[in-house]
Amino acid sequence: MSPGLATLAGMIHWSIDPILLHLGPLQLRWYGLLFLSGFYLGFYFMQKVCAYENRPVAKLESLLIYLIAGTTIGARLGHCFFYEWDYYSQHLDEILYIWKGGLASHGGGAGVIFALYLFSRRNPEFGFAWLCDRISVPLALTGAGIRLGNLMNSEIIGKPTNLPWSFVFERVDNVPRHPAQIYEALWYLMTWAVGMFFYRRYKHNPPVGLLFGWVVFSIFTGRILIEFVKENQEAFESGWAFNMGQWLSVPWLLTGLFLFVRALRKK
Repeated sequence: MSPGLATLAGMIHWSIDPILLHLGPLQLRWYGLLFLSGFYLGFYFMQKVCAYENRPVAKLESLLIYLIAGTTIGARLGHCFFYEWDYYSQHLDEILYIWKGGLASHGGGAGVIFALYLFSRRNPEFGFAWLCDRISVPLALTGAGIRLGNLMNSEIIGKPTNLPWSFVFERVDNVPRHPAQIYEALWYLMTWAVGMFFYRRYKHNPPVGLLFGWVVFSIFTGRILIEFVKENQEAFESGWAFNMGQWLSVPWLLTGLFLFVRALRKK
């Protein structure tokens, strides 16, 4: 059995070291590896898509840089503005301290869309709507990788439960909890699989907005539902019927549903 992983009375005791390797003064963390693996898989998918749909494959490396920058900057700003603005408004320079942690998926999503917009303006052979549809499907895999990274960090934990598959995050406390990170990762993998089904079902030419609408609707529907079994990230959310993550998910969900239904009606 792997170090840091043990089972007792139907529960999984989780104490995995978030650091995979020490490379001198540098550290290779599971979170970073899983985060980047999602982008690698997306890059591989887009190579196939561009080759099939006659788009310049050579420009994908530039697109990858845009996406990594957009995701990271957007996620960081989203966390600082929506979750800890009281602190960061007094320490503006620390917004740049990404290595200290604090990323928000809603901001990351906005950052991706802005990055795609900028890239499409500079590369008109890649239409903005076309990019949003194609990129959204592999980005669901990136979301799954990020949540597995949260699992390795013993963060974004679930509420206490007595279910037989509960996790005891020993780096946090000794309470059996929902493995909310796994729930979300599985939901995102389902989102990716259905998105791939649509892409192939329409013979690589789905109606505009179908894939993007599906992925956005599904991801943020899952986010709202799974938040009910997750601990709040910040103290100010205590007592809220919906926490911050759920409120921020509502406009994304509605936008995705609108685009998805509109695309289906146009097929």
